[in-house]
Amino acid sequence: MKHKLFRTALLVLVLAAGACAGLPERTPASLPAQAAVAIPDPFGAEVASDILQAGGNAIDAAVAVAFSLAVTYPEAGNLGGGGFMLAWVDGEAAFLDYRETAPAAATRDMYLDARGEVIEDSSLTGHRASGVPGTVAGLWEAHRRFGRLEWKDLVQPAIDLAEQGFVVPQQLEERVREEWPRVGKVAGFEKYFGGLRGAEVFRQPELAAVLRRVQTGGTDGFYGGETAGLIAAEMSRGGGLITARDLAGYEPVWREPLRASWRGYEVLSAPPPSSGGIAVLQLLKMKDVLAGDFKGLAHNAPQYVHLTAELEKRVFADRAEYLGDPAFVDVPVAALLSDDYLARRARLVDRDSISPPESVRPGLEPRDTTHFSIVDRWGNAVANTYTLNTSFGSGVVVDGAGFLMNNEMDDFSIKPGQPNYYGVVGSAANEVQPGKRMLSSMTPTVLLEDGRVRMVLGSPGGSTIITSVYQTIVNALDFDMTAAEAVGAARFHHQLLPPDRITFGPERPLPPATVEVLGQRGYRLESHGWELGDVQLILRRDAGWQAASDPRGRGEARVLQ
Repeated sequence: MKHKLFRTALLVLVLAAGACAGLPERTPASLPAQAAVAIPDPFGAEVASDILQAGGNAIDAAVAVAFSLAVTYPEAGNLGGGGFMLAWVDGEAAFLDYRETAPAAATRDMYLDARGEVIEDSSLTGHRASGVPGTVAGLWEAHRRFGRLEWKDLVQPAIDLAEQGFVVPQQLEERVREEWPRVGKVAGFEKYFGGLRGAEVFRQPELAAVLRRVQTGGTDGFYGGETAGLIAAEMSRGGGLITARDLAGYEPVWREPLRASWRGYEVLSAPPPSSGGIAVLQLLKMKDVLAGDFKGLAHNAPQYVHLTAELEKRVFADRAEYLGDPAFVDVPVAALLSDDYLARRARLVDRDSISPPESVRPGLEPRDTTHFSIVDRWGNAVANTYTLNTSFGSGVVVDGAGFLMNNEMDDFSIKPGQPNYYGVVGSAANEVQPGKRMLSSMTPTVLLEDGRVRMVLGSPGGSTIITSVYQTIVNALDFDMTAAEAVGAARFHHQLLPPDRITFGPERPLPPATVEVLGQRGYRLESHGWELGDVQLILRRDAGWQAASDPRGRGEARVLQ
């Protein structure tokens, strides 16, 4: 089904001038192309195509897509969340951290009761679960540094979608229904999303008004004035901690992306406070140490899954112990990625049996998110992952503003050893502190070959982001899969605890023979309950770009001639 958007004034002018003839028909991914996009919904794919055809670069398209997803992909696209953007522009690598921060009033034990026990659901649902949002500031800063087109023209498609509405995909209605037991009880959620129905037009006038303030005022239109007042009032009304001062003080941070050489590629990925870049690089390098053990193994064969799970155990042990916001803790990045260290870690893998958790210690001495990938005609690339954390975040809709607030405070270690929503444990390195950025698994990644983009990818999925990105890279490069095959193949996940549990997606499970053999070896192989990730991949082959949006989601990929 071809989805239509209301064209921006910018694109109308370009079309009238004869600069382009409108959106092209989809072209075979094997043909040479000027640009490519892999976006988690069709509305965003069309916005990206419009902007790129109007002369925008990858950053312009990323900004426009991020705003449009805040309208059409409300379970994860957002104004009230935050994320990471990895960019390759004119031969320069840049990483923008616009992750949420803990409010000034946050405390280490704010989610514990008088006995020191975790208060159920307190870091996930409701006003106290939200950190200070960073999305609008991040998009503004990315555009300020790298954008080509006017800011107002990049926000306009989202305004059109909010004012004039869009036809609700059936999957979105299903997502609301699935999350209703948790978020439906939060004041405001039913008012804004309770009437959402598949195949009907959904309009959001209050969100459109916020976007217009952002369009004309930039960050001041969100972090100050009327919008900031609405956020602060909502927080006060529901017992949240975010204040007008917290909003006014928020700033995104440019960081050096992680860079590592691997098999002749330069891998660019997310540095702390993401754990994802370190984890994916550790997995790639340790797999090469065990190349002899992996040699000849078929994709997702029992021994292949076992060895991968053994590597993942060690990665998640390091994540739990060492990683956090580098402004608050000293993260030993170089040590964690050193070849000698990873060779030692890989040699500890048990080739035949399941390593018990007590034998997998940190090695050094004393769900819902969304991602999109874009490559423009000049070879610039953006891998952007941003989130509310779980689907629909805290469930809190800012009254009078129409957008959801995140529940990212759950990504802190609210108590040492206490698993978060995704089952991941942490230590004091990731404890709650005012102004601190919570640890993330988001892993926007770019692979370069001879200074040119070879691959752009990322995924949502909490802790499964790490394993989804890693397995997609391996699928494409080790098993020579096409982009569509690489993102569509069955994926699996292991994260140290429980030590014998491997999960896979319900729609694309592991082969029955693999499940049977691993069960005989002592593993519990179970459905994860939800699909592992929603990978958006752009891949360069000799014949040109290939682009693929994960078939598990409702996205769309395009190769633009």
